[in-house]
Amino acid sequence: MADALSVIPANVLRNLSDKLYEKRKNAALEVEGIVKQLAAAGDHDKISAVIDLLTSEYTYSPQANHRKGGLIGLAAATVGLTSEAAQHLEQIVPPVLHSFSDQDSRVRYYACEALYNIAKVVRGDFIVFFNQIFDALCKLSADSDANVQSAAHLLDRLVKDIVTESDQFSIEEFIPLLRERMNVLNPYVRQFLVGWITVLDSVPDIDMLGFLPDFLDGLFNMLSDSSHEIRQQADSALSEFLQEIKNSPVGPPLTFNFDIYALLFYYFLTRAVLLLKSVDYGRMAEILVQRAASSDEFTRLTAITWINEFVKLGGDQLVPYYADILGAILPCISDKEEKIRVVARETNEELRAIKADPAEGFDVGAILSIARRQLSSEWDATRIEALHWISALLNRHRAEVLNFLDDIFDTLLKVLSDASDEVVLLVLDVHACIAKDPQHFRQLVVFLMHNFRIDNSLLEKRGALIIRRLCVLLDAERVYRELSKILEGEADLDFASIMVQALNLILLTSSELAELRDLLKQSLVNAAGRDLFLSLYASWCHSPMAIISLCLLVQMYQHASGVIQSLVEEDINVKFLVQLDKLIRLLETPIFAYLRLQLLEPGRYTWLLKALYGLLMLLPQQSAAFKILRTRLKTVPSYSFSGDHQVKRTSSGNPYSQILHHSPSGSQISEDGDVVGQESGNPNSQNGINFTSKLQQFEQVQSQHRIHTRELAHLRNTSTSSLKEVQRSEETRRPTSSSSTSTVEVNRMPSRSSRKGPGQLQL
Repeated sequence: MADALSVIPANVLRNLSDKLYEKRKNAALEVEGIVKQLAAAGDHDKISAVIDLLTSEYTYSPQANHRKGGLIGLAAATVGLTSEAAQHLEQIVPPVLHSFSDQDSRVRYYACEALYNIAKVVRGDFIVFFNQIFDALCKLSADSDANVQSAAHLLDRLVKDIVTESDQFSIEEFIPLLRERMNVLNPYVRQFLVGWITVLDSVPDIDMLGFLPDFLDGLFNMLSDSSHEIRQQADSALSEFLQEIKNSPVGPPLTFNFDIYALLFYYFLTRAVLLLKSVDYGRMAEILVQRAASSDEFTRLTAITWINEFVKLGGDQLVPYYADILGAILPCISDKEEKIRVVARETNEELRAIKADPAEGFDVGAILSIARRQLSSEWDATRIEALHWISALLNRHRAEVLNFLDDIFDTLLKVLSDASDEVVLLVLDVHACIAKDPQHFRQLVVFLMHNFRIDNSLLEKRGALIIRRLCVLLDAERVYRELSKILEGEADLDFASIMVQALNLILLTSSELAELRDLLKQSLVNAAGRDLFLSLYASWCHSPMAIISLCLLVQMYQHASGVIQSLVEEDINVKFLVQLDKLIRLLETPIFAYLRLQLLEPGRYTWLLKALYGLLMLLPQQSAAFKILRTRLKTVPSYSFSGDHQVKRTSSGNPYSQILHHSPSGSQISEDGDVVGQESGNPNSQNGINFTSKLQQFEQVQSQHRIHTRELAHLRNTSTSSLKEVQRSEETRRPTSSSSTSTVEVNRMPSRSSRKGPGQLQL
């Protein structure tokens, strides 16, 4: 310090801390001249002493004017050093940077001015302090004083110019600082950061694309900023990076002569290849997936747009991230914004079209997990696309999907009760694809029956749709045989009855089951039809009306009549009459046109007439079904059009009276109208069907139902009796006076309805 005092006059040091700017400026010019002379003489020790004096006695002084003078003095000393300033920067720059955080705004302003003048002199030599300078400028960009902000902007522009022309800038050392600052919310700082990102990206020798994952999330954060200008700047920067990514793939190789131009082309081609390799799709995909779920609409749109391009360009790099990407795409398919929906759908199609292999890292289980999770989405479009994904995976990687079947099967079954018909049809397609294997087919039907059992609304609302679709996809006969086998041993008799009634109605009315009905109609002459009839019969026994309907369908009219005759009082309840009403109305539909035409030959189809009249006698006379059936039977001719079986016209004109006319002794009318002698065989057995044993089987099952009904009634009566006992005990605890008073009042004032009137009896 003594050396510095010896070379700098006392009046200069005094003016350097003066409150007037002009005196400090003149003193700084004196310091500049002194340092210039010392530099010319090569006396760097004294120069260091001067800088130490300016630092310790001025820039770190508690007096604001001293600090101002010290800053302007350091800038003057740097100007005096000119080309030799680089070797003293370690002394000059730190105190100036320290002053950037001074509590006095004027000191901060002079610190910006001092560093600006220093940077103009040393240019690229001060790059070694870039991170500290950048950090200081980042803070000053949000300074509360407008003058300081203005000075910081001037310094910032100069530093940008120096960095862009310098070959000493280290992007690797700068990126951690940038990544840390990207989380700042201050709008001025955000503008400052985006400005630097844009500038550095414009420098050819700086590969910002390779470090994009480090600050990509911060840029996306800025898309939802309240400032329109910041959103616009962030979007512009992101668009530029996306364009670079799209341009980074290298095209097919070209053939050319290896002259100087070819070498130059090869150089730039090599750089392009390096740039391509620097694009880390995986890390950025993780960021984009999170941003695709942002509450901000513009952020979602930008993220899904990036994902769309990544799916097209990423190739093998993205294979491990397909599940995460799909998890981001599927919700966006149902986004409220149309632009997002369009891009999401396009991306979904692109992703599904990629032929990825599990051996290459394609995680089938992860994709299935995402699809299963999205099946619970509130949006139909998302659920539909999730099902499309499961279906696509089944077609391409069936073995792998079946390994995860236990994880998704319950969810797929729950989707069967979805409110959307399209969703239900799609999930049935998936189920059908799974059920191509026999063991999975059995599992599907068992689980489906279980769901019907525990969820009555599923059977009511979706039962017909589910059964019909499965019959189309998996063969109707196979489906009905399996359902019948399960229902045959069903312990819940009430459910079995309801399920059989539903299956019977579908069988009789569904156009998808027309071939199955045709096969059943041949049961008396065709072995395949007989086997199907027998497989259905055991379970159809749970419902009298289902058995009767089945017999009418397969034209086993004698057996139908026998079933009707076997019914007892308990069988004919409200549920039975409701089912009978449905059957009578079905008899008027085109499905039973053949049956109505057979009524033209009452002599040949006597048992048909007897069965229909049996149904008529079970119906209440005032019901609509009774009137419909009676009207139909009135149209039956009193004679037969068949030449082989002429029947005399009766005096009453009632065709039912023909049933009383027996065939020649020892014979009866068979199911197909032929006369079968008892001595020729068992009249109760046709085409291998023992109708006597079948009738006994029906009666046994119905007996079980009656016992079950009595047990339920007994339980209800017991519960009702217990409830009444409790009520009586509560009444006995009440005060007797009030009870007797109310009784007297009731006896004294009979109700108007109980009074005897003219022509009425008092009960």
